[in-house]
Amino acid sequence: QVQFVESGGGSVQPGESLRLSCAASGFTFSDFAMRWYLQAPGKEREWLATITRPGTSSAYADSVKGRVTISRDNDKNMVYLQMDNLRPEDTGVYYCNRCPPAKPWGQGAQVTVST
Repeated sequence: QVQFVESGGGSVQPGESLRLSCAASGFTFSDFAMRWYLQAPGKEREWLATITRPGTSSAYADSVKGRVTISRDNDKNMVYLQMDNLRPEDTGVYYCNRCPPAKPWGQGAQVTVST
């Protein structure tokens, strides 16, 4: 069964950094592009970033471009999201999934950015 386990969330102040990790299993990891998503409080889940299968190319939503970096380790079946200069609007639950997405989604990693 496909499984995603996100970790690395926490409570930080504006301007600080966090690195999220996602352990994927139940499929051939290197066969899929991977994505990170954010579900902010009271909002729909939205796409943030995509990384290609070999990890040589990535794309970002305008809301995070220049502040986050997605990366992956195909030997470890891991995908990461380095987030810098965090803002209060980055608060929410972060999810990873493959592209196209598979169910079930993971439990997500809670990130709270506040003073």
